[in-house]
Order: sequence, then C-alpha cells, then structure tokens
Amino acid sequence: MELAASSPGYWDDPREAQRKMQELGRIKDTVSTWRGLQSRTGNLFELTELAMEEGDDSLQSELEEEGKEISDALAKQEIILTLSGPYDERSAIVSIHAGVGGTDSQDWAEMLFRMYVKWAESDTRAVQIMDMSYGEEAGLRSGIIEVAGPYAYGYLSAERGVHRLVRLSPYDPNHLRHTSFAEVEILPSAEEDPEIEVRSDDVKLDVFRSSGPGGQNVQKVASAVRLTHLPTGIVVTCQNERSQHQNREFAMRILKAKLLAKMNEEKSQEMAKLRGERAIPEWGNQIRSYVLHPYKSVKDHRTNYQSTNPDAVLNGELGGFIEAYLMSRVGNQET
Repeated sequence: MELAASSPGYWDDPREAQRKMQELGRIKDTVSTWRGLQSRTGNLFELTELAMEEGDDSLQSELEEEGKEISDALAKQEIILTLSGPYDERSAIVSIHAGVGGTDSQDWAEMLFRMYVKWAESDTRAVQIMDMSYGEEAGLRSGIIEVAGPYAYGYLSAERGVHRLVRLSPYDPNHLRHTSFAEVEILPSAEEDPEIEVRSDDVKLDVFRSSGPGGQNVQKVASAVRLTHLPTGIVVTCQNERSQHQNREFAMRILKAKLLAKMNEEKSQEMAKLRGERAIPEWGNQIRSYVLHPYKSVKDHRTNYQSTNPDAVLNGELGGFIEAYLMSRVGNQET
C-alpha cells in the first residue's frame, strides 16, 4: 500500500486515496501495538527467569504490575479483534429519543445523553453535540452527538436499543415509582462514504427558529434546519448551533448516516429473504434496565452483565457492559 501511494495517478481520486492512507495508518498502529506487546512479554519472561535464578524477590511487585498491564492490554486487543465490521472503525452518531412517559422519559433521555458524553470524555474521545431538542418542562425529547476516535461505532453499537429506568419520580408530586424508556440509535459516520450520494434536488430545506427548554424560541433569526430527503421520506432536524450553515452541515451528516443505515438494512433484509430467514426490522424489548429504587442495579438483558453501582454507570462507566456484549457476539456475528 505504501508503494502504491507513490505510484503515478494514485492521488487522482483524493477521497479514495485519503481513505486508503487512513487504512494504512490503522494497520501500522495495529502492527506496532502487537509488536510492542510481544517485546514487553519477552522482556517480562526474561526478567522473571533471572529473578528466579538469583532468588531475588525485590522485583516481584514490579513484575506483577507489568504482567497485569500486559494482561489488560491483551484483553483490550481481544475486544478490538471482535470489531471486524465494515464500519466499526468509524466515528459514531449517537441519537437518544425519549419514549412515552412525558417529563420522566425526557429527563431519562437527558441522563443517557450525559452518560454517553461522559463515556466518550473518559476515553479521551472528541464529542460534537449536533442537536438537542428540549422537553416542555425538563429533559430532552431527543439529542444527537458524534463520537470520534478509533472504533467508536464498533464499541457504541453495543448500546443500540431501548433503555429502561425505574426510580422514584422527581416530577411526581406523590414521589411514586415510575418506569421510563428511551431509545438509543447508533449510526456509523457516512460523511465521506462513496456509497452515499445526496443530490441537492432530492433534499427539501426548511428553516425555523431554534427552541430552548420549555419550547421557547431562543433566537430572533431562523437558524434551525430541517432536511427532508424526498426519495426516502427521511427527515432530519438540527438546531444546536446559532449558525444556519453549521446546522445544515450537521443535518446533512446525520442524513447521510441514516441513508447508509437504511441501505444496509435493506441489504440485510434481502439477504435474509435469500436465506429463508425472517427479517424483523422493528425494535425489540429493552436491552438494559437501570433500577434506582427499591434497589440499585444496572442489568444488560442480552448478556446478564450487571453492576450494583448505577451512579458510576450513569457517569460513563460502560466498559464492562460494552465488552460483555461484544464478546457475546463472537461466533454469532450479525450480517
């Protein structure tokens, strides 16, 4: 691939050339990581043998610490090996939508929105807030972020589905227990995907004033954007930025991601028909339950992975849940 980059005509198609160079960079990073682990393991083995021969116990804690670091690094690489899908390496667009249940569900949607932002920040990933649609009293009707960094889509695909919250409602005057639902949609970025082409004639543009908490207009100028893709009927709204141009750019990125997802869903359904399988496109039951009362627990219903510290989970500690789900798919990958 490096030789090809220096050949005549390689950069005639800049977009494709850039994609190949990014792929080369990822391959180099992977090779470098595994060679580094091989070198560290070899050094640890030699030091352990030397310490045993000389009966030197002073290095024991240092050797144990190095062994744990190597073991943790290998475990992380094992997870990455499960991320072999065509879009797993891309950035992810995360959309959270409040379910039925009024203010409680909208508050729950905002809690999930914060949870994913916290997860991304704790993993030193760049986060771009693309849209926030506020509830009448509190919370969010919906929120959209883009999470960058290696394998963002691959990791966050584990979060796709319906999330359920059980708690004593802060919005109920009797402080009764409520169950709230929110749906999380995860899409791979399609910003520069050669498969997705959006013609300007196929998109209807509407502009309107952005709204803030309580549904009040927060700007005097119409900067919010609504794009309607006429061939598919897909509608995308974006009102987070003050600039109409910026909102339009974000909306187009979200639209392309939705079109890519629709294309792949249609391919999956067609393959299922050819194989004689039943394709079920609708959402199933909740993938995870977060219980804050009468006890504290977060349980993933697909893997049975569980935490008794929902506060930590809601502050972004999702690693255990994501890894358990990804490992559960080994040998049972979806097409």
